[in-house]
Amino acid sequence: MAFDQAYYQRFYFDRRTAVTSRSEMRARARLISGCLGYIGMPVGSILDAGCGVGLLRAPLLQAHKRASYTGLEFSDYLCKRYGWRQGSIDTFRSRQRFDLVICYDVLQYLSAARAQRAIANLAKLCRGALYFGALTREDWRDNCDQDRTDRIPGLRPGSWYRRELSSSFRPLGCGMWIKRDLPLTLWNLDAAA
Repeated sequence: MAFDQAYYQRFYFDRRTAVTSRSEMRARARLISGCLGYIGMPVGSILDAGCGVGLLRAPLLQAHKRASYTGLEFSDYLCKRYGWRQGSIDTFRSRQRFDLVICYDVLQYLSAARAQRAIANLAKLCRGALYFGALTREDWRDNCDQDRTDRIPGLRPGSWYRRELSSSFRPLGCGMWIKRDLPLTLWNLDAAA
């Protein structure tokens, strides 16, 4: 898959074919920030792995005024355009550990082995909460607009991601996960089954 200017023009910049909108991403940032506020987790550092055009950056920084934001992106085009750090989440290294790590709509593009390495790396980089999403086999079949979504070979089932994530994270629901060793009280019915 070529993540070049034509790709982003089709899926992000052209309103007729865009897969998301600024308003949808502002709502997603409110969801993330609301969950973190509810569990009482402060956010001083954010890693947005696969940040794309950066639609979460402004609303997250508005909600977490003292936080630093690191955008990590594979696309050479976007890194040149927006100044993101270039890299892939399965090989990215940083001494910094982040309070909030976002990895949304990224791992479905990686092979199973690379996705497993990426999830292990997310666990190393994250010291607090993870917001995670990936297009699953079930989503392709039942939920997404296939005319507005790129075809990705080898989609994995949601159960695969849940199994891989659960070794290091506890699910909160709505895409939110917290590190297993995080000393926060999580009420039984607040956690996803």
